[in-house]
Amino acid sequence: MLKLLSYPISVIYFICFGLTLLVFHPIQWFCYNVFGPKTHEKSVYALQFFLMRCANILGTRFSFISPYKIEKNRPLIVVTNHQSLHDIYPLTWYMRKHHPKFISKIELGKGIPSVSYNLRHGGAALIDRKNPRQSLPALMKFGEYIEKNNYAAVIFPEGTRSKDGNPKPFQTKGLEILFKKTPSALIVPVTINNSWKMLRYGKFPAGLGNHIKFTVHKPLELGTFADKKELIETVEMTIKNHIKH
Repeated sequence: MLKLLSYPISVIYFICFGLTLLVFHPIQWFCYNVFGPKTHEKSVYALQFFLMRCANILGTRFSFISPYKIEKNRPLIVVTNHQSLHDIYPLTWYMRKHHPKFISKIELGKGIPSVSYNLRHGGAALIDRKNPRQSLPALMKFGEYIEKNNYAAVIFPEGTRSKDGNPKPFQTKGLEILFKKTPSALIVPVTINNSWKMLRYGKFPAGLGNHIKFTVHKPLELGTFADKKELIETVEMTIKNHIKH
């Protein structure tokens, strides 16, 4: 019955979601080209806010639990599990004070209104997973950019989303590069729960009545870990231990 009900509601949702992306594409262009990157960034955060309101049509709720006071104006490496595209816009909104920038596959840099424009002009790292000669230098440049500007790098070390919420093993290469190129960073582990349920029926219809929760764990000083593999294992275990199945 719930799946049957989700069909008409999903149609409304996807119309609103698509229109929001279309409307904000020229807004982003105008902000970037007329007022510059900082104003463009504000338009991107406004986009995330309205995408969250679109998700409310599906009965989706969002909780961002962060008991720790995370310093501003210093580089962060936000490490999190990945369950769906619905991880991204709430995380961007809730962490906007830290200027989050994402590592994304290069294919998303074209063809998607608003999203592709922001990835190309908003400071993201677009990488070709099949081409180390492109991806490794791009990650190095990204790490240097985060270090220089005191931004937050957001990385999904699983590499791809989990369709059922069960985490995949972390791929460590991207983290190792960021650790090297962003030496003063604070590592912020985040666990995401229930985002995968938005796609429980596949791409259509969308799941209804989900409560997507973001839990921020104790930040770790990168510089205090001589053994970076130990740090990665600690972060991975912390994130995965809080995933609810």
